[in-house]
Amino acid sequence: MSRLFCFFAALFFIGIIISCKKQPLNEETTTLLTISEDTLRFDTVFTTLGSTTQYFTITNDNRQKLNISSIQLMGGDASAYKLNVDGAAAVLQNSIEIDPGDSVYVFVSVTIDPSSDVLPFLVRDSILIDMNGHRRFVQLEAYGQNAHFVRRQTIDADTTWKNDLPYVVYGELTIAENSKLTIEPGCRMYLYADAAIIVEGTLQAIGTSSDPVSFRGSRLDDIYSELPASWPGIYFKQNSHDNVLQFCRIQNAYQGVTAIGFPGASSPKVLLTECIIDNIYDAGILAVNSHIEAINCLVSNCGSNIVIAAGGQYNFTYCTIVGYDSRFIAHKNPLLTIRNVDDDGQDYPLDALFRNCIFWSDGTNMEDEISMDRKGISSFETVFDHVLYKSKNLPTDIETISVIANQDPLFDTVNTNKNIFDFHIGRYASPAIGAGTPVAIVHDLDGRPRTGSPDLGCYAKP
Repeated sequence: MSRLFCFFAALFFIGIIISCKKQPLNEETTTLLTISEDTLRFDTVFTTLGSTTQYFTITNDNRQKLNISSIQLMGGDASAYKLNVDGAAAVLQNSIEIDPGDSVYVFVSVTIDPSSDVLPFLVRDSILIDMNGHRRFVQLEAYGQNAHFVRRQTIDADTTWKNDLPYVVYGELTIAENSKLTIEPGCRMYLYADAAIIVEGTLQAIGTSSDPVSFRGSRLDDIYSELPASWPGIYFKQNSHDNVLQFCRIQNAYQGVTAIGFPGASSPKVLLTECIIDNIYDAGILAVNSHIEAINCLVSNCGSNIVIAAGGQYNFTYCTIVGYDSRFIAHKNPLLTIRNVDDDGQDYPLDALFRNCIFWSDGTNMEDEISMDRKGISSFETVFDHVLYKSKNLPTDIETISVIANQDPLFDTVNTNKNIFDFHIGRYASPAIGAGTPVAIVHDLDGRPRTGSPDLGCYAKP
């Protein structure tokens, strides 16, 4: 009996020893290996600034451990790219083991040195994955873009920005009193999260229909390129005056254009002509006891499109003010909010004229797109002259002249699921066509001539 017991005990211990043997490595070149990407493409990267990090995975689809001889960045130490394999940063990693069904993560980023090129230039490299002589490559591609880098700057003399390279702005850009910044057609401003434009003096950004001036966030990679509140916005302070934004595109800011204070002059504090203010997290236009004139402007898909507080003087002509649910912003505030009081309850005179404009939104989130709060005894005049609007209960303090209430303007293309918004009119029989009153403005936001009976909104029917 003891001999039989010893025999089975010996078999048991032999089984344990065999099961504890190290699992053999699969070093055959025909083993199953899955690489998740064959090419990593980076969006445009400004020189000297690092990119976001991308990655791919290498997966062992076998039942045995897999040994990869090496993973190598072919450009070596001179490459613009940086390589990190499962947390280890080096241009060459040797003998990487992957358990059955497991993966290795390979992370890649890129920092591109400046060059003499004005246009974006392509920077390539590749990663070699070698498994006992079986070689596979992952290609790396990025476009580098030289730029002017503006770091927390105060402009204290008249200055002109030329359209030669983009401008990348970190920290506040301040235009001091008695100083003017002129931005020429085609200039592109890319602004970081802390890059508010503070105007104490004068800002004149003058684009054209073919070469607009653009203000947007600095992130160009997918998703982030459309993220609202990517940068603070443009702020015209109390003593600022004679500001002009023409053919400008202001996108993805926290607040688009903020004007504070009345300059006490007959000319507006801010003149906006042929501007698009889009995808702004808070107010597209915020005016506090100020003076703004806007012509042929589109203010679209903002948290609150236009907010007027503490009175002031305003003239909006041929403007389209629209709010739709978009990828990042749900439409839940009125398109137009007007108050003649400040935060302390003090009332101020208000004079606001909206002529040949469209106020429209989609869905049932907001039944009344016009909100008004009038208090005190200060003069108060708000006029809708030939305006198409959406509001079940238009405030009684608004004087109306030939208005169109609650009729869909039938924009050319709106697809909220695909984030497509084209606010032209003419594809369908829009009630805005020919519904305006003649004024001395001869073209629309596209630079197209306005002929015949005027159409409402920033775009004339072709």
